[in-house]
Amino acid sequence: MGFETDVKPLFRPRDHQAMTFAFDLYSYDDVSEHADHILRRLQAGEMPCDEAWPPEKVAIFEQWVRSGKQP
Repeated sequence: MGFETDVKPLFRPRDHQAMTFAFDLYSYDDVSEHADHILRRLQAGEMPCDEAWPPEKVAIFEQWVRSGKQP
């Protein structure tokens, strides 16, 4: 499981734009650095701001984090 093929496509252009004030959701380095925080927000249904991800998408992100955050 990798960032470019599995994680980056989870984020819509709208999500990317909304988070530019904090970090770049299309950047492996930024998402990897903030992955634990992003995961907590996804699990709480607080991110993205317009609607919570379905459990399947959260599970993909969580698996990526737990498996070592591959590029």
